[in-house]
Amino acid sequence: MRRFKGGRPELWLASSLCVALLALNIWLNPARFGPASLGITFGLAAPLILAAAASMVPILAGRGGIDLSVGPLMGLVNVVVVRWLVDGLGWSSPFLIVPAALLLGLASGVLNGWIAAYVRVQPIIATLGTSLLYAGLALTISPSPTGTAPAWLKALADPWSWLPLAAVAVAWLLVKRVPYYEHLMAVGSDDRAAYTAGVPVALVRFLAYVLAGLFAAVGGLSLTGLIGSADPNVASNYTLLAISAVALGGVSLAGGSGGLAAAVLGATAIFLLQAALTFFNVSTFLLQIAYGLVLTLAVVMSSTRLRRADA
Repeated sequence: MRRFKGGRPELWLASSLCVALLALNIWLNPARFGPASLGITFGLAAPLILAAAASMVPILAGRGGIDLSVGPLMGLVNVVVVRWLVDGLGWSSPFLIVPAALLLGLASGVLNGWIAAYVRVQPIIATLGTSLLYAGLALTISPSPTGTAPAWLKALADPWSWLPLAAVAVAWLLVKRVPYYEHLMAVGSDDRAAYTAGVPVALVRFLAYVLAGLFAAVGGLSLTGLIGSADPNVASNYTLLAISAVALGGVSLAGGSGGLAAAVLGATAIFLLQAALTFFNVSTFLLQIAYGLVLTLAVVMSSTRLRRADA
């Protein structure tokens, strides 16, 4: 039987990839990865890392908790902030925009969590529906790239690129200090045993999607700072890349094993691979092939780890 292994993800492959790819990138482009450019580099990597953090939580909750709405939600946050809040309402203060973006993420998490945990629709189907909804709303609000983000939001790409990452890291550390974390890992490992032990399984999974929505909203703010405008199509690739990062980092796609460090390592490896390929001016078609290979490799690795655990 597969046993509960919370907090012990297999990080060796992602760590090795990160070290090798970082060395390659430093050799190819030392200026971009030098100390003076770290802020910009963090700003480029932050949206993918935050998308991976958002995808991680429902996956940890088990029952095939793949959230396909992470990327479209980041895109929706992007256009809502720039088109509605900044251009429409004239808001510019972070004390207005950040809570509004988090509220949008919270609403998305509540919707996804209610459908997946209480209506008990398969998560991949439930979040496919909401992903199409968010993508359609984003295109309706802003059919083409437009608008300008406030200066403080652009600063999240540099020099304050570390701030969204730190906020999510602190939030996750707080989650790990409360009983919910143990419940999350137990539910993901074996929901029947967790239910027998008195764990509120549906509520735990519901809150996992709420956390995912909040993390994705932070990712949407980081993405807005990076591109500096509203673009309804810019976040389309983040969903599958985030899932690839989670699996590549060592988080079990069956749930109950992994954590934020694994998701961050996986996302960092994919970002560094992307940076190296971009340096050689690889076409977007070949980039898509590389992403597909990474996703396939990550899923195969996750399945192999699961079979070993069941043995």
